[in-house]
Amino acid sequence: MSDSLNPDSLNPDSPSGAGSDPHALAELKASLGVTISVCLPARDEEATVGHIVASVRRNLMERAQLVDEVVVMDDGSTDGTAEAAHWEGAKVHAVGEVLPALPSGTGKGNALWLSLFVTEGDIVCWVDADVRNFRPHFVTGLVEPLLRDATIGLVKGYYRRPLHGEPSGGGRVTELLARPLLSTLFPHLAGIVQPLGGEYAGRRALLESVPFVEGWGVEIGLLIDVAERSGVAAIAQADLGVREHRNRTLDELAPQAMEVLSTGLRRAGVSPEQPATTLARFDDAYEPVFIPVETRERPPIATIPEYRSRFGRDPSA
Repeated sequence: MSDSLNPDSLNPDSPSGAGSDPHALAELKASLGVTISVCLPARDEEATVGHIVASVRRNLMERAQLVDEVVVMDDGSTDGTAEAAHWEGAKVHAVGEVLPALPSGTGKGNALWLSLFVTEGDIVCWVDADVRNFRPHFVTGLVEPLLRDATIGLVKGYYRRPLHGEPSGGGRVTELLARPLLSTLFPHLAGIVQPLGGEYAGRRALLESVPFVEGWGVEIGLLIDVAERSGVAAIAQADLGVREHRNRTLDELAPQAMEVLSTGLRRAGVSPEQPATTLARFDDAYEPVFIPVETRERPPIATIPEYRSRFGRDPSA
């Protein structure tokens, strides 16, 4: 079930989605006449993507008939990500081949934005493709609040994040940057336990109406924009227990942190009109190194004519 945004009410020792009956949720979904898509953005995740797809397909599509499709957005993988996902029954789309007439984009947010065009569901549930301990409750916990409460538009998963064998310590960008950023500039969202977490679900009608940051700022951007558009009360949280995934190095995390920072500052109105597109760092010889970061944004996809045509949106709205 969903939880309040007050962190004092959150109990990470009892995953809220673990006890959800997929069959009961499927009956509720059928009574509401809605459909559900599960989507995985993926780049070089051959080792884990197949297991996630297989678990969703077998447990939530074939057995429970809760999920209507599982889609993988392959963002330029050089390993067997696409093949593994396809073998286990996912619909696989190459990011670069979706809406090719539009200017090209990069980054996780770009893949998520494009996934709205290729998925069918009234509810879209995103799961990162590098989760090593995926279980069906990662999906049931996220979609249940949306099925039970029509006022909820977005559900964020939260969990404990182990690091290098220790029970906690993961989510370094969250703890060192995102949480202080929200506490300072967006205190109404300080109760979100995992603002950058990659497991969340939302209603298509809401997701299609907000912009998507193309890079790693997508999660914090969506969080802030949904709260601005629909109010904090439209955001719920679901306890998913423990999340184990491929932890990145500090060299990899630094550009991600800058993209999160840039997004937050823009949303707060305190960043320059042309945000920096490179992160300055130093190598082992103390020579400057300039790393590109993605700061572009995609507009609400409901403004794209191809999307409007596909989903029957009124072009004059």
